[in-house]
Amino acid sequence: QVQLVESGGGLVQVGDSLRLSCAASERTFSNYAMGWFRQVPGKEREFVGGISWSGGDTAYADSVKGRFTISRDNAKNTVYLQMNSLKPEDTAVYYCGARQRFWLSTSKVDYDYWGQGTQVTVSS
Repeated sequence: QVQLVESGGGLVQVGDSLRLSCAASERTFSNYAMGWFRQVPGKEREFVGGISWSGGDTAYADSVKGRFTISRDNAKNTVYLQMNSLKPEDTAVYYCGARQRFWLSTSKVDYDYWGQGTQVTVSS
């Protein structure tokens, strides 16, 4: 069973940066594509960024392109989300997802495991 733990969220001002981390327990972590999603109350969980098992393929939601960067360090069983130029609309609970495939997916239904989430709040 894969366990995922997110960290790095917090309260920041518009234009600030945050780096989220997702630590995985799975020994075969490198075989999993990973994704970051976010959710606000009353709305569906939405795709933010994804990365293939090797890190060679990435994808981003249009709303974060050019501002967010997803990366992974398989030796540390960790995936990251670097968030720059944060906006109030980035405020959400951010979730790390693991997909038991090599290739990334932008759909939440394709992910097999989820972390508990970490809150990001951007004040104007």
